[in-house]
Amino acid sequence: MAHTFEDLVTMQCAADEAHARVEQLRDEYGPPTQGDGWTEQQTEAYDSAWRDWRRVAETVQAAVTEHAREQGTARNAVEADVKARARHPEPIEA
Repeated sequence: MAHTFEDLVTMQCAADEAHARVEQLRDEYGPPTQGDGWTEQQTEAYDSAWRDWRRVAETVQAAVTEHAREQGTARNAVEADVKARARHPEPIEA
């Protein structure tokens, strides 16, 4: 399925949000080896968030590869442009 550049940016934003959730849980729970370790619920929540992030990240990476191939552009350039736009959107002018 062909994706537009804006589709890729939206997908990257979702991947970034999923990764932020993983980092939030890691910060909240502390290192899994600290003290008595994580509870079963914490481990399940972290593992679920990590799997979600990886699934979304893999999807966007595949879409970036496909888009670059279709456009005849270097994959790393497309990825850099997508991440730049996702993480630093252009301001909306009034």
